[in-house]
Amino acid sequence: QVQLVESGGGMVQTGGSLRLSCASSGPTFSDTFMGWFRQAPGKEREFVGAESWSSGSTYYSDSVKGRFTISRDSAKNTIYLQMISLRPEDTAVYYCAAAPRRRWGATRSSDFDSWGRGTQVTVSS
Repeated sequence: QVQLVESGGGMVQTGGSLRLSCASSGPTFSDTFMGWFRQAPGKEREFVGAESWSSGSTYYSDSVKGRFTISRDSAKNTIYLQMISLRPEDTAVYYCAAAPRRRWGATRSSDFDSWGRGTQVTVSS
């Protein structure tokens, strides 16, 4: 079981930036890929983006494409979510999650097996 811990959340104004981190420990990383999700109050958990540990390939939801960037530091077993041009609608709890490599391309939360506890991001108008 992969253990995941997010950090870096906080409050920013519209147009601001934040970088979230997700520290990972557990089974072989080459067998998994990492995703970021978010959940706003009263809404379902929403896919944000994902990155492969082995190749660094990424894919994103249309709502964040061009504003959010996922990267990784394999030496630190950490992935990052760099967010720019933040909007009030980006306000949510952000989670990182891990999925087996065979599910690459997945966007449903049910396809991801391990989850962190989340970190709050609040964007004020």
